[in-house]
Amino acid sequence: MNGPGYRMEQARIAKIISKDRCYVTSPANRLIRILSAIFVVAILFTAASCSASAQDRITLVATGSSLPEPLYVAWADEFRKQNPLIVVRYLPQGTGESAQDILSGSGDLGGGDAPIPDKQLKAAAPILQLPSVLIGVVIVYNLPDTPGELRLTGPVVAEIFLGKIKTWNDPAIAKLNPEMKLPAQPIQVIHRTDGKGSNYILSDYLCKVSPEFLAKAGRGESPKWPVGTSAGRSQDMSDRIRATQYSIGYSELNLAERASLRVARIKNSANEFVKATEKTFANAALEARITDDFRVSLTNAPGKESYPITSFTWFYVPAKAKDPARGRAVAAYLKWIYTDGQQIAQNQGYATLPKELLAKVAASAATIH
Repeated sequence: MNGPGYRMEQARIAKIISKDRCYVTSPANRLIRILSAIFVVAILFTAASCSASAQDRITLVATGSSLPEPLYVAWADEFRKQNPLIVVRYLPQGTGESAQDILSGSGDLGGGDAPIPDKQLKAAAPILQLPSVLIGVVIVYNLPDTPGELRLTGPVVAEIFLGKIKTWNDPAIAKLNPEMKLPAQPIQVIHRTDGKGSNYILSDYLCKVSPEFLAKAGRGESPKWPVGTSAGRSQDMSDRIRATQYSIGYSELNLAERASLRVARIKNSANEFVKATEKTFANAALEARITDDFRVSLTNAPGKESYPITSFTWFYVPAKAKDPARGRAVAAYLKWIYTDGQQIAQNQGYATLPKELLAKVAASAATIH
């Protein structure tokens, strides 16, 4: 299988792998890159061994955040069953790297949990940022022999991640949880590595509720964490929390539930301790003023039943593909996502977009060519 379409896909994936080598900064990240390279080589080997009739198949290369990875993999698998000539390969490399790939012309579509900054957008060809689903970043913790459901406020979470609150029985935490017997143990803070969308969502929220966090750590995919150890992928965060007693961290709700992690209730802007659910994520979206480009923050939304650390996760898609055939394939995939794919998202436990917003996003996706 050596047709021009195959050679283009091979070059496109190889370019992403080559670019990723620039980001290797630690043995753990190096291992991740090696495994990604092995995965992509396997893709190419499989494609090369197919029959000549497969030359008409298009393999779309998508990179993005690991937060919605289970959903995106499920979408790709089901879409391929219904559309065997279009294959979608999703590589969970992180929000920051995915944005850079798309801005530099590598890959067919990206995904991330933060809007691409204006400065970067102005220097590139037009990029659409399309919400895929709603997600919630939840505060997860490991408190052995401490029954009950932890309650926290935004300012208290900020002080924990700034290193100002150092022990679990600190008066600020104890006051919020009078029915819990909190241990006099140091809090083991775990945060994500640089360039992650979950960093952006959490820091966006904490910057809104804590001027000190804004000044010291800042908002973005790479906050200046003054304390704690780091976890690379979302799965790494889950593993570290499970393995580390008296730890605290953050993850996406579905990932946290699948890992059987304990999740804290967070006090919202209406002074209610809200549980993270599909409904409370949807409530936050309904309260927000959505712009035409969909690049809007949903954190700390008003509403008694709004979860305060809610966000979209976005697709990053070139408005005009370099190859018209690939552009049509991307448009077909997104059309399917915003119709049939919504039921799969619901079945997977994700909060889908409100109907009115879904229609607007689907109309924007239809302009891709």
